[in-house]
Amino acid sequence: MANIQQNLNKAKDEVKATAGEVKRDVQNTVNDYTDRAKDAASNVTDKAREVASSVMDRAKDAASNLGQKAQGGLETVGSGLTSAAGTIRENLPNEGVIRNVGDRVAEGLESSGRYISEEGFSGMAEDLTDLIRRNPSPALLVGVGLGFLLARATTRNS
Repeated sequence: MANIQQNLNKAKDEVKATAGEVKRDVQNTVNDYTDRAKDAASNVTDKAREVASSVMDRAKDAASNLGQKAQGGLETVGSGLTSAAGTIRENLPNEGVIRNVGDRVAEGLESSGRYISEEGFSGMAEDLTDLIRRNPSPALLVGVGLGFLLARATTRNS
């Protein structure tokens, strides 16, 4: 009987040892998979950052190209106005009321052409901002009027 008791104790100790080994193996496996999951999540995050950065760079490049094209178009408009002023002057009579009016129109076109060519979008935006700051009430009224006209133009009467 003592022999059976010793065998049971020995078996019990072996089961405990095996259970301890299994527990350590499971913990090591769980830790390994946890580390792998963290690495995978980190890699996904890094890739997402790279993609977002790439998209932002492309968007900035596209915006820059668009701005350059718009600026070039603005310069073309400015030179076109200046050219139109020269054409008007060439076709005016030598004297009289038509000559005076034509000169004023040509001067206005030349001035506008130079302003547009030299200032560009940023300069015109600054000037418009300054104008609105100096004259807020008229600017508000103009804005309301433009809003009203746009609303009327875009809505259909049934």
